[in-house]
Amino acid sequence: MTTTSRRVGLIVPSSNVTVETELPRLLRRVDGVEFSFHASRMRMHAVTPEQLRAMNAQRERCVLEIGDAQTDVLLYACLVAVMAMGAGEHRDAELRIAEQLATGGSDTKVLSSAGALVRALTDLAARRVALVMPYTESVARTVVEYLEAEGFTITGWRALGVADNAEVGCIPGETVLAAARELDLSDSDALVISCCVQMPSLDLVQPVEEEFGLPVLSAATAGAYSILRGLGLPVDLPGAGSLLRADANVQV
Repeated sequence: MTTTSRRVGLIVPSSNVTVETELPRLLRRVDGVEFSFHASRMRMHAVTPEQLRAMNAQRERCVLEIGDAQTDVLLYACLVAVMAMGAGEHRDAELRIAEQLATGGSDTKVLSSAGALVRALTDLAARRVALVMPYTESVARTVVEYLEAEGFTITGWRALGVADNAEVGCIPGETVLAAARELDLSDSDALVISCCVQMPSLDLVQPVEEEFGLPVLSAATAGAYSILRGLGLPVDLPGAGSLLRADANVQV
């Protein structure tokens, strides 16, 4: 089998460690493609409106750094940072980053974790959605309102109340699962078990989907889905939920 190479650029908060772990774990499952990952970091420690704004102000520097690596795709990997900027911001952010890269002659495909989640839910035809988030209640409401502005109905949500972003990366899976089990999912089309790329959840997605009997995804699996779609690659990754088996029965 011929192996091709693809470079993935990531712009992440300085205190984030999870997305750079979970995305490689997922994309290593793609047959015939070898992915490399190239990150630039924005200083951020607490998930508060003030620190999220300060972090977003560092974006242009990070885009320049990633542009030098000539990646095939770039993921702006902080979901809540984009959503905190107002309804529909993922479209504007992705466009502005693409325009900045284009001035240097790059045609890198630009994605964001916020846009990836919206796309994944849309492609799943999931309009009624439940959420588990690590954030404080006020930040979590920002996410709920953002998704509602995109036309989704949020059937229920749980916020774990963690503001320190380093602590978010250490939330035990048992805590995330317990929060999910508190939700009434009887009228939901999908469950987002981690609405944050920093809260670990990859090992939960498949077993929770089997337990609850509905599509389960996370910010990480949505990001992997959008990367594969953006690169024109088939989406057929085992063990990470039905979202990532979208092309399992498609001949390519």
